[in-house]
Amino acid sequence: MLLSMDRSNSQEYASPSLAVISAVAEREGVDAVELEPPEYQALYEVVNPEALDSLFAPREDGTPRCRGTVEFTFCGYRVVVESDGSVEVRESAASN
Repeated sequence: MLLSMDRSNSQEYASPSLAVISAVAEREGVDAVELEPPEYQALYEVVNPEALDSLFAPREDGTPRCRGTVEFTFCGYRVVVESDGSVEVRESAASN
């Protein structure tokens, strides 16, 4: 299995990478642990999950990072991750 989710503290913190997987899985109507190859694209094929998590994680002194967004295409959806932790999953425009 490519995805390991610790659901014990999921109410307290969800990393952006896990939030993306959860949002896309919800859109697909499957459990997040089912969102893996070969049926689905791996998140690491389009974005480095650790870098995504680090980008929005609080600084070492606990202060928040600046506001921002990251956008990418994943599993055929346009994914927008906001620095506040929100994830929007949109239909992707057809490739040119």
